[in-house]
Amino acid sequence: MNHRLSDCHTIHPPIPVVLPHLLVASTIHHQHQPPGSRRICDGQGNPIPPDAPPPPRPSDSGSDDWTPYNDRVEFEVADFLYRRNQMSAGDIDFVFNLWAASLAAHGDTPPFTNHTDMYDTINSTPLGDVPWQSFSLQYNGILPDDLDDIPSWMKSEYDVWFRDPRLLVHNIISNPDFKDEFDYAPLQEYSVSDGAHQFQDFMSGDWCWKQADLIAQDPDTIGSMFVPIILGSDKTTVSVATGHNQYWPVYMSIGNIHNNVRRAHRNGVVLLGFLAIPKGTYSLLIFRCQLLHSSLAKMLETLKPGMTKPEVVCCPDGHFQRAVYGLGPYIADYPKQALLACIVQNWCPKCTAPADGLDEGTYGRRSRNHTEVLVEEFELGVLWDEYSLVGDIVPFTNYFPRADIHELLSPDILHQLIKGAFQDHLVSWVHDYIKAQYTEANANKILDDIDLRIALAPAFAGLRRFPEGRGFKQWTGDNSKALMKVYIPAIEGHVPKEMVQALRALLDFIYIARHNIISSNSLDAMDDALKRFHRYREIFRTSGVRPRGFNLPRQHSLIHYHKLIRAFGAPNGLCSSITESKHIKAVKEPWRQSSRFEALSQMLLTNQRLNKLAASHVDFVDRGMLRGTCLSYILSKLGSADEGEGNTNAEPDADAVDGPMVLAHVDLAKTADRSTQLHNFDSAFSASDSSRSALPEICKKITLYTSAVATFFAPSDLSGIGGMRYERIHAVDTWRNGPGRYDCVFVSTNSSADGMLRLFFSLKHDGITYPCALVQWFKHVADSPDEITGMWVVEPELLEDGARCVSVIHLDSIFRAAHLIPVFGGDFVPTNLTYSQTLDAFCTYYVNNFIDHHAYEIAF
Repeated sequence: MNHRLSDCHTIHPPIPVVLPHLLVASTIHHQHQPPGSRRICDGQGNPIPPDAPPPPRPSDSGSDDWTPYNDRVEFEVADFLYRRNQMSAGDIDFVFNLWAASLAAHGDTPPFTNHTDMYDTINSTPLGDVPWQSFSLQYNGILPDDLDDIPSWMKSEYDVWFRDPRLLVHNIISNPDFKDEFDYAPLQEYSVSDGAHQFQDFMSGDWCWKQADLIAQDPDTIGSMFVPIILGSDKTTVSVATGHNQYWPVYMSIGNIHNNVRRAHRNGVVLLGFLAIPKGTYSLLIFRCQLLHSSLAKMLETLKPGMTKPEVVCCPDGHFQRAVYGLGPYIADYPKQALLACIVQNWCPKCTAPADGLDEGTYGRRSRNHTEVLVEEFELGVLWDEYSLVGDIVPFTNYFPRADIHELLSPDILHQLIKGAFQDHLVSWVHDYIKAQYTEANANKILDDIDLRIALAPAFAGLRRFPEGRGFKQWTGDNSKALMKVYIPAIEGHVPKEMVQALRALLDFIYIARHNIISSNSLDAMDDALKRFHRYREIFRTSGVRPRGFNLPRQHSLIHYHKLIRAFGAPNGLCSSITESKHIKAVKEPWRQSSRFEALSQMLLTNQRLNKLAASHVDFVDRGMLRGTCLSYILSKLGSADEGEGNTNAEPDADAVDGPMVLAHVDLAKTADRSTQLHNFDSAFSASDSSRSALPEICKKITLYTSAVATFFAPSDLSGIGGMRYERIHAVDTWRNGPGRYDCVFVSTNSSADGMLRLFFSLKHDGITYPCALVQWFKHVADSPDEITGMWVVEPELLEDGARCVSVIHLDSIFRAAHLIPVFGGDFVPTNLTYSQTLDAFCTYYVNNFIDHHAYEIAF
């Protein structure tokens, strides 16, 4: 079978498509580190039989104990108002006042009296309670002789707020929500089909295997579970309008939880603390760097004893096990990597390549031992000029065993590849090329046409619209990710083909790096993409855009990805997009809830309450106390009927979804559009549509739907814990109060056709309901993808009389939505076109495999 493209809408059960690369569970052989079996123990560390049941958790007091809440209603009210709605204290009081007024006639009261009552209840939660603490640091170096010349930063004290990382790690390890997404030992994965080594979650990387070998050299630590500590930090601005208020949060996770858990933020990434941000001039830079390292060393010191002597911890499955900690990868963008590695900006923190030789050859790797030898042998000036080392700064990793900051800096897809090599480099260079190659008037005409092409991209679930093209006041990571999806077709025909090929090679590299599972075969493909990128990017040098070459640290970082993936597994679990999205919940939203005056102390309290609510939620779920809705729970206790399904059509177009892992299934919308009596399908098309053809006559009532929902396994994209994702597929005459929207879909069929969708409906025959879709077909133009763009090209499939080829298909045939984007060529696009007309206005289309990572995997 192959995938046909369809301009239709409909979905249902698992389709019979063979996609071996998606069937992860059945095609991987796991090899665990010797001795291979877990060594569980009791709470005091004494060994117990491997088949012994886990002891009850301290919080497990039965399925009706809601402590500190009186009942489910109290908990859900507190969780909704404080965490989900983030309602202000004044509004909470107003709601409870109204609630009390409505109940007064019945002699009843609301769950809480006011916001203080609710806050006190949340504060009394014992679960997730890791209190905040602080320490102060101050400059202790040589001061100027003249007291009047002493800068303020030398006299200031810098407060650092943090929580005990050891307790935070214990909370993560013991979280029952992770019991099916947790690795207790390093492992190696191999494909059953071809024996290829596969890298997925962090513990599948070679680094963990080597660390476990080092730990096992001590007889006292043999059999202990290795717990890698993953750190990440990045400054964030909470309000430009009030003066660029900046915070520098530090986040923490562990390598044992799977990558999809870390990306989904299911309490797998926690706020460790806030670093101080001293303000000043260039003379402050060295002190700022030392302040960073001293702060991190102090914040993490409670973990140090457990790095050489095992601790007994409670695991997600409830068993106890001895554990040994170790510093793992640090997630940071390039400027922070330079600070962490104590090197001069514009040099590589991973290897010894100089700032003016980043695009030349290969160099030796940096290491802690190598740096320590250099510091002992050379003066500070030589270290700075010849080796790019800030020799008077001690990295925080030097205070901990088995830790080397140069080894631990992780790859960063967001800042190195997406915002760096793609956005800041290639997109800017294409713009510079057009400006340099043409007169100002012609250059602006071409750039306007590129913007129009971008704006004409058909609608797609999760695709950010660009009504004005690339004209952003401020680029964000989301803007860059969205532009990547549509940029290649937009510039093709306006720039040399080598530039298009350079972009394609870079996107190939990025999309492979973003895979959930990266095999040794994928690494070969990544290496090939990097070679193509290096070859084709030369067009920017020869055309005069980059006459001095490509000495760019973020672009240089691509050469290290192969080894880093082998060391740390798939890099999508160590990307700064994880920490940046964590900013929203840990920094930005708590700041907005504060009074803005001395906001940090209020933000700390907000985070503590959020952690308590999250811990209570996990505990109640684990005890089976949050099944169904709050109303259905109460009604069942009262012996009443269920409250009904409600409207399910108000969901987003695409989102992560938890649930059992299946390849794919499609379902019609829960709510029908209307029921109607049709005798043929001609009425589904406008009078001017040439698609009408020999479709079957029907004499039964059919039910029409405006959408269907595809749910499929897409762990490389935003997905739930099990790797599942859903998207809504539309076939509607009017969408968002505008023109109609008719999406395209991948259809499982024979090898002769591709297709597109016009109508969703269902009908009954002999008591059986058949969910169906009416589709218009597209067919491949060639037997292989386009040589320049790497995308398949399709065109509408026509009958002998020139009418569109149309079929009725069962919903089970649809796999998921597809995205078509026109082959624009070198012609300028009519300025009166809109994106709702795109799928009818062009002769040929690309099957856009860059629309998301799952599409890249199935339409490559």
